[in-house]
Amino acid sequence: MTESAASPGTFACARFIKEIGRGPNGARALSPEDTHALYGAMLDGRVSDIELGAVLLAYRLKGETAAELAAMLEAAQASFALLRVPGGESRPVSIPSYNGARKQPNLVPLLALLLAREGVPTLVHGVSTDAGRVTSAEIFERLGIAAANSHPEIEAQLANRALAFAPIEVLAPKLARLLALRRIMGVRNSTHTLVKILQPFASPGLRLVNYTHPEYRESLAELFVAHPAAAVGGALLARGTEGEAVADTRRQVQIDWLHDGVAETLVAAERSSSEAQPAALPESRDADTTAAWTQAVLDGRQPVPPTLARQVETIVRVVRQV
Repeated sequence: MTESAASPGTFACARFIKEIGRGPNGARALSPEDTHALYGAMLDGRVSDIELGAVLLAYRLKGETAAELAAMLEAAQASFALLRVPGGESRPVSIPSYNGARKQPNLVPLLALLLAREGVPTLVHGVSTDAGRVTSAEIFERLGIAAANSHPEIEAQLANRALAFAPIEVLAPKLARLLALRRIMGVRNSTHTLVKILQPFASPGLRLVNYTHPEYRESLAELFVAHPAAAVGGALLARGTEGEAVADTRRQVQIDWLHDGVAETLVAAERSSSEAQPAALPESRDADTTAAWTQAVLDGRQPVPPTLARQVETIVRVVRQV
């Protein structure tokens, strides 16, 4: 046990800040043991406000190594009760939804509903509101799908209708507290990455993991390939659509399945063609219009966008493998 971890009350961070706070060129990564202890203390509220801000900004500038992310993820998942889903022919799927839509319609609810229709227990977890964006929670609400208010309710919804939306405050309250610091600090922190790679199920399910910047693809691939504990259940890794783990209707992106220490490309990237017929999308990205269009797709009155159909087929194929 470290000296800091052994002391009662607050968790002293000076020696950690000294390592990670030297800027992008001089900062050094912490050991997995120190990273786990530090992030666990942050989750437990044992770090003073000034030290917590220093740590968050230091990692914002330095970036997390794959080993640090693995240690943080272990601490994060130990901070909340994992969900139990009845066994069936399909493993459960988790879809993080923390960005919402800014320019394009948010199709995460449609993806989740299409998977549930295939009998795949699907959990969407994320934020309920975000200024200037249309969240999945808002679209689910318009569709008459209420957010779960407790872990038993999440589990019951997954068992009864193969679909649940869990606000991060309900799924993992300690992570929600760190996530909310963005409103105070003005920038994202390591928790924004961690909530997107959580393994929320007691019997590990498949995670949909997305990235926006290419450098994140490399670090996430290294995380899941080189750190077996972080990769339990496997992950489908692809470039996101405005930060959401749903297929881009404008082009086919590469989809990699990261499992058992390997990265396997299941769908190759394709360039968008000027001759290709564009997918029929909602006329507006607002929640009411997107929900109505989503229902039209589910009713067969609108076609499923081809890239989304391929994403569903790929997920179903993976979760039904023995």
